[in-house]
Amino acid sequence: MLLSRYERMIARRYLLPGKGEGFIFLVAGISLAAVMLGVAALVIVMSVMNGFRAELFDKIVGLNGHAVVQGYGGRLPDWREIVAQARETPGITQATPLIEQPLMATYNGRVEAILVRGMRVPDIRSNATLKGKELSGSLASLTPGSGRIGIGSRLAEALGAQVGSQISLLSPQGQTTPFGTVPRIVSYTIGAIFEIGVYDYDKAYVIMPLGDAQSLLLMGDAVGVVELDTVNADQVGTIIAPFAARVGSRGLVADWRQLNAQLFEALEVERIAMFTVLSIIILVAVFNILSSLIMLVRAKTRDIAILRTMGATRGGLIKIFMVVGTTIGALGMVAGLVLGFVFLFFRQDVVWFIQKVTGQNLWDPSIRFLTELPSKPNPVEIVVIAAMALVLSFLATLYPAFKAANTDPVQVLRYE
Repeated sequence: MLLSRYERMIARRYLLPGKGEGFIFLVAGISLAAVMLGVAALVIVMSVMNGFRAELFDKIVGLNGHAVVQGYGGRLPDWREIVAQARETPGITQATPLIEQPLMATYNGRVEAILVRGMRVPDIRSNATLKGKELSGSLASLTPGSGRIGIGSRLAEALGAQVGSQISLLSPQGQTTPFGTVPRIVSYTIGAIFEIGVYDYDKAYVIMPLGDAQSLLLMGDAVGVVELDTVNADQVGTIIAPFAARVGSRGLVADWRQLNAQLFEALEVERIAMFTVLSIIILVAVFNILSSLIMLVRAKTRDIAILRTMGATRGGLIKIFMVVGTTIGALGMVAGLVLGFVFLFFRQDVVWFIQKVTGQNLWDPSIRFLTELPSKPNPVEIVVIAAMALVLSFLATLYPAFKAANTDPVQVLRYE
């Protein structure tokens, strides 16, 4: 929208407070602040929600794969053949055999529920979710027959154990006697303490070599699960369909959507609901822009009439008031983006500060799943938020602008 020199001058004067127009300027300032807060709130909330989904997806899928083949009865005796068939299937990039079994762990009289995860040593060392996450010790020390295991940081805190401590794992798969089955109790040395970043995993996971897990659970050469990674997690159903048809008689094939459907569907519903609710803030700010422009038109009625008598066109007046209102919305939008990104950059510091001031634990990992407040801004969503603020601000200028353009100078100046 190109403005002439006099139109730019008038628009600039209308943006700044004139004599006796402090209230109009106050309303316009409130409108700008409301747009800023609305845009900032949307950017912050949507980025945090995206961060939640991305972090949970990376951690959950990183440990559990895009899909799994679960053996009937918890056993896959022919897992090598299944792994070979998976690697021959187009789109499947990796097949990882493992054992996953809930057990109990004891140390110095403390007892905790755990989830034993037996993996081949190369898979332990190459797993992206585990790699570099050791707080103490090293996962490289986990070798077959070494008697060393890795445990999550929250589990270590709960047991009061550290690297070098010996903990006992209790397995119900024991020897059968005339008095019933005697549980097996096997001691292991903690070789590494890791922190994945998901509370439930850090509270329960015990990592050990596959052979040691098979011995502990008396599984022989069988495994319980084969994890599958694909080239595209969003297309996993289509990719694994031919493979599922081949191995369906030997195990149940399920992808990450089926295994975690409730969690990710809940996040998506909450994300849409938050976007809708917070958009109302911008809508309210737009009504403030509308009211401030209406008051400005009423206050400037005489000036507008004089401009019309001096040759100002209706189109010129429309452009002036459109520019004034859109400028308020644009400044609020830019300020909101800046405020939102600053908050996201210091988000964890803000959480710690509020916790310190209030004395409340605002971020309990046992409730929030993750140990820190995540963030992942989506450029497309940010552009949509900015465009929505600008479009609504522009629409709010239409009525005041046409109202000003339709001012009849004869009626206004009749008694001057």
